[in-house]
Amino acid sequence: MSLPSFPNIDPPIQREDAVNQILSSIAMEELGLSHILNAEGEKLQYILGTLPGLSGPAATVEDVLSANESVQDLLKAAVQNQLFLKSKMQGALEASPMQGPAGPTGPAGPAGAAGPAGAAGAAGPTGADGAVGATGATGPAGPTGATGPTGATGPTGPAGPDLIGADGPTGPTGPVGPTGPVIIDFAYAANTNAAAIPVNGLVPLPNDQVKGKSITISPDSTKFTVKAGGVYQVWYNINTSKALTDGARLLVNGEPREVSAVGGIPTLSLSRLSNEVLLRLKDDDEISLQIFNNPLGTALLPAPVGAALKIIRLS
Repeated sequence: MSLPSFPNIDPPIQREDAVNQILSSIAMEELGLSHILNAEGEKLQYILGTLPGLSGPAATVEDVLSANESVQDLLKAAVQNQLFLKSKMQGALEASPMQGPAGPTGPAGPAGAAGPAGAAGAAGPTGADGAVGATGATGPAGPTGATGPTGATGPTGPAGPDLIGADGPTGPTGPVGPTGPVIIDFAYAANTNAAAIPVNGLVPLPNDQVKGKSITISPDSTKFTVKAGGVYQVWYNINTSKALTDGARLLVNGEPREVSAVGGIPTLSLSRLSNEVLLRLKDDDEISLQIFNNPLGTALLPAPVGAALKIIRLS
């Protein structure tokens, strides 16, 4: 993926613009993290020989357990990063766009008492003066030599040619680079507690809820309502402790939209589902996250992060 680009800061940006750019950087970090998690899934597929187009030696039970431990360590690091980004996002959202005048300078505190002066040390004895040596005899001055004649001045050589070339034409100014995405509104929620999801049931997201001004979350934490229509970036991730035969999908007003296939290890009864899409929504549209066609009846979401949903309005 490419690095995020920011607009030229000329003239200087306002405080509200700076807050928007901080939120945009958080979105870019989330996007980069989703790519890292996807790479971990493909690593497990390669070990198990299920990655399309690639095959390697048959994996042993030790290989699978070692890979599972590596993925678990990465997920722990990802959770810690999410907590940091959450704190960063809350700090940016709580920053006031207006800064009040500086308060008056407080009174100066009283001066501390001077400490006692230390005692002066005793002066050492002065040593005796040494004897003055005898003055040596002055030698005789040598004779001054005769001044030689001044040589004739040589002729001035011709001036060299001017080697500075003519100025070439100024090249054209390059085009202005594209402006990075601007976050208009957002919402984020997760499920950090183990939960049983029935067949075709909606996934509740009661934990770590943060949201902007025009996105609301239902009391049962299963529906996100956008008050203003526009283009939205939607990302979700689900980790289950059971191997599923199908996947998860986004519902818009109860109708299925984008579907995520299952990525997991059937032999270890684990599944991971994730997707990231752009949706054009209307006023008061509802977004839900659903696990569907699960023949086992339930899908347990294990801690620390069993499921997460993020919605960002871009326009």
